[in-house]
Amino acid sequence: MIDFALPEEVELLRATARSFAVDQLGPGLRRFESARAVSNEVVERFVQTGLAAVDWPEVLGGASLGALARAVVLEELAVVDPGATLGLDPIGPALHPLRAHASEGELRELLAPLVGAPGSRAVLVGRPPAELHLAGGRVRGTVPWVPSERVDLLVVLGPAEVWAIDAGIRCRPVRGSGLRAAGASEIELEDAPLRARFAGAGACRGALARARLDVAALLVGVMRGAADYSRAYALERVAFGRPIAHHQALAFLIADMATAVDAARLLLLEAAWRVDAGEDAVGAAAAALVEATEQALFVTPNAVQILGGHGFMLDHPVEKAMREARALSLLLGGVDAAREDAGRELLLCERRAGRAEVTA
Repeated sequence: MIDFALPEEVELLRATARSFAVDQLGPGLRRFESARAVSNEVVERFVQTGLAAVDWPEVLGGASLGALARAVVLEELAVVDPGATLGLDPIGPALHPLRAHASEGELRELLAPLVGAPGSRAVLVGRPPAELHLAGGRVRGTVPWVPSERVDLLVVLGPAEVWAIDAGIRCRPVRGSGLRAAGASEIELEDAPLRARFAGAGACRGALARARLDVAALLVGVMRGAADYSRAYALERVAFGRPIAHHQALAFLIADMATAVDAARLLLLEAAWRVDAGEDAVGAAAAALVEATEQALFVTPNAVQILGGHGFMLDHPVEKAMREARALSLLLGGVDAAREDAGRELLLCERRAGRAEVTA
């Protein structure tokens, strides 16, 4: 018998995150977008719930509950607002490469100042952009877009090393389409000194896998919110004497959307479980991100179509969900980089299986 139930403590976290999203993020949905930031009051309430520290290490005052708990919390928050979700967490995915390489003392030195400072943000950039150049222990160049208007710590994750930069960072606000509640800016580095530099290809691969799970969880939440809202609308909107959800074409589409959400979530939870079990989850995390991205780009535009002209109005959140999904799909090198890694890992698995058969 297969048990698909989540552990009890994770279910409690899910309920807490869902309640916080509805009560604290929902009422400020458009206000946070306009302000390009989450209010300090909401951030403080988020910290008080303990949700921010679900997967932080104990050295930062965290609970170290693992990737599965983190994924569940991120999904529930992103159902309401993924941009605000990013804005609530001062560390975010930048935690993963530092935790994979740094000692406890280095973690405390780099990240503890952000934990206690309202509005502070660490930002992760995956696969160092070609515009960044390192020479003599200093970095210069630009990062065209990050979902934040304040960067206190920039973490650059490459294939075999990690850079941490906390000085010489200039943020130039830019107009963002998606994730507006997190803000948007172009980063310019002017001979920025490296605060820390770590090397290790294996640790970098693992850190990238965990960061991809964060993005995949946000995408699952976005598409779930869009699918649920559009289904509820279709059950209330009457045309030709019955709810439009009862017409065959829309009924089939709504079913396909629900299936897409569940499929993406299952891949996400499996990959997170692999991480917590200590297994190599690089391929699973890449596949989870690819599936979440492709399904989100299927679900969110169709949610807009179900609402028709109303779907493009600010009175309804589905147009926002469509924008958020597009923006999330660009993070960490985008879906194409994840697809390449998923395919590479699949080929490696097949080769290992082939060698094992020959040896047997």
